[in-house]
Amino acid sequence: MFDRLASVRVIEGCRPDALPLETLLRDNLPTVLKGLARDWTLVQAGLRSPQAAMDELRAHYNGRPVQYNWGAPETAGRPFYKPGFTELNCEVRRGTLDQVLDELAGYQDDPRPPTYYVASLLVDYCLPGLRAGNDLDFAAQGVQAPPAIWIGNRVTASCHYDAPNNIACCAVGRRRFTLFPPDQIGNLYPGPLEPTPGGQSVSVVDFNAPDLERFPRFGEAMAVGQTVVLEPGDAIFIPSVWWHHVQGLDPFTVLVNYWWGSMPAWIPTPMHALYHAIWALRDRPEHEKQAWREVFEYYVFGPAERAGEHLPEAARGFLGPFDETAARRMRALLMGKLNR
Repeated sequence: MFDRLASVRVIEGCRPDALPLETLLRDNLPTVLKGLARDWTLVQAGLRSPQAAMDELRAHYNGRPVQYNWGAPETAGRPFYKPGFTELNCEVRRGTLDQVLDELAGYQDDPRPPTYYVASLLVDYCLPGLRAGNDLDFAAQGVQAPPAIWIGNRVTASCHYDAPNNIACCAVGRRRFTLFPPDQIGNLYPGPLEPTPGGQSVSVVDFNAPDLERFPRFGEAMAVGQTVVLEPGDAIFIPSVWWHHVQGLDPFTVLVNYWWGSMPAWIPTPMHALYHAIWALRDRPEHEKQAWREVFEYYVFGPAERAGEHLPEAARGFLGPFDETAARRMRALLMGKLNR
């Protein structure tokens, strides 16, 4: 499948202290930042050997417990569903990072190892000091984006989207990223909203062996998909709500990523609105849904200033721009209505 997809665009010469965030956000396209993290101490250790990379992680580990996904060899590195889509094929375990690294090391030469996946672990929580030699300088551009680390073996993160923007740095081992624009959601056959393998709905198509009889529209997604294999030290920018499928290609893999939103902290994720809309609107009669579509177009999806522009500024209330005070008022209003 992957040889049928277009390549992700590449920007050369990026530096951790000079991120091209303005360009990336303006263009809103997946972009490889070639060699962005090549000088990280973790990357350099991993190029020497998986054991050297593990030693680098151990040197900064503070002993706090970590949560990780574990799956029997039959999962083949793909945290997913059991038949019926009501149960996951992996279990969540807790332990120490040292223990996880020991077990990963023990399976390095096993062609059919259990699945290990430490996912979205905040670096500052358990690896203080690692950022000194392994970080991107978001703060220089006024962006709060605390890094998270992902540690495992040949793990596949099934195709999904995230609400924030994302820069993911391939630190140890290679990873293949395959991406699709937001308008392909219907062609990717999303699974249940819950449970999910990683917090977000995932495509139920097996990208290694897509069943086009069962999922015929997936062929349309492939026509506009993009793919790239990242080498250690490479990074990729994934715009908000772009679908991405991520495959670890080596027996030991580490990725560090940075999520950040385009809005102030007092503006919540649109995921809350999605769940509420499914509850409040989806099952209404079609004529009501069409009427509400017009209401949402007027208040939400059209120009931000349109609904209040004919009113005096003092009378606009929630029709005007949101600040932290207005956000608190809206939160209180919604909580009051939902709790009735």
